Amino acid sequence: MKRALTPGTFDPITVGHIDIISRASQLVDEVIVSVAVSAKKKPLFSLDERVELVRQATAHLPNVRVEAFDELLVDFARRMDATAVVKGLRAITDFEYEFQMTALNYQLDKELETVFIMSTPQHMYLSSSIVREIASLGGDVSQFVPPCANEALIRKYAELGVTPQK
Repeated sequence: MKRALTPGTFDPITVGHIDIISRASQLVDEVIVSVAVSAKKKPLFSLDERVELVRQATAHLPNVRVEAFDELLVDFARRMDATAVVKGLRAITDFEYEFQMTALNYQLDKELETVFIMSTPQHMYLSSSIVREIASLGGDVSQFVPPCANEALIRKYAELGVTPQK
């Protein structure tokens, strides 16, 4: 069985993430969406919340499962018996960062391949941080995230006193 990881923080998951995950699911037998703890990023959503949102958003993809991780990606890949990492690329800045990470991962595990999938033009500008910024100012992000993430953002920012704009 060919198994690949699609790692990220997914804070929150966006339609761009779902596009990459869906396309990756066509290339391998199983995709494990790997939700990173990412404490240094200080995520808006807890790890459990992010895992649940990713599960809901990918439930329509039968060969996708979701797992949280808090270890080196290469160690997690070994533990999950994954042979590849699939990453989405939006712009040259993504490539520079991902190129470094790929080189480091290769030094740690020469058997783990990295595959890049280019974002579609309609998703190239999209990031979780941009979505959070728009939502934090009360903007409508429903076109950028799946319904479960939109509802979670509205709830989370309402708790923080932000009212969505109409």
